[in-house]
Amino acid sequence: MGIINVTTDSFYDGGKTTTENDILSQAEKMLSDGATFLDIGGYSTRPGANEVTEAEEIKRVTEAITLILKKFPEAIISVDTFRSEVAKKAVEAGAAIVNDVSGGTLDSEMYSTVGKLKVPYILMHMRGTPKTMSTLTDYENVTIEVIKDLASKIALARAEGINDVISDPGFGFAKTREQNFEVLNNLELFQNLEIPLLSGVSRKSFIYKTLDTTPEHALNGTTFVNTVSLMKGASILRVHDVKEAVECVKLWCAVNGIEHSL
Repeated sequence: MGIINVTTDSFYDGGKTTTENDILSQAEKMLSDGATFLDIGGYSTRPGANEVTEAEEIKRVTEAITLILKKFPEAIISVDTFRSEVAKKAVEAGAAIVNDVSGGTLDSEMYSTVGKLKVPYILMHMRGTPKTMSTLTDYENVTIEVIKDLASKIALARAEGINDVISDPGFGFAKTREQNFEVLNNLELFQNLEIPLLSGVSRKSFIYKTLDTTPEHALNGTTFVNTVSLMKGASILRVHDVKEAVECVKLWCAVNGIEHSL
């Protein structure tokens, strides 16, 4: 999953894909590098991110989706949003998947909306909001609590008619650096949810702070954590750097004697 943030303040690529040419160039590169699908976000969810109005978010994502599909009609697009109305407008514009970082907690209409849209739903674990999540890291057992939270929300989503659910443990969301590594180390336990697992670790702070570097210099660390994620059962890697992630997948498949189509 290639990340295209049509925002000004995302932690790594904010402001890099705000013009039509930049968006199309990034989409073309990611698709040619082997991205299975593109994740379009119009609201930065980095810790302490600024508020974006619903109207502005809808404008950002629908324009980007329309633009990309006009040039690359075979592209599969997910919309990265926690707002049900944004999800609805994005799917109407051509998005095929809804990727909700709040797992339905920030919009009570999300499950019913996605259920009616009949598209796959990526359900991520998070506490609070992007502004408050860094203060909500009090767990007795972070892995078990995240799995239990996801399991209860998966049941609620299915009750609203969402048939295809993908889980995301929410690396970097309401978790300390140590907790992120604990979840990573226990990632195989998420297979008990019996649905596909997405790992979104690309250039995040628990990687670059451990390496005493910056997001810009965290590609090697990201590649390592992506590889661990694959070894522990992740089905999808959400990344800024598609070429390197595809190489991880190809090598992992070779090690395991699996045919791949990337």
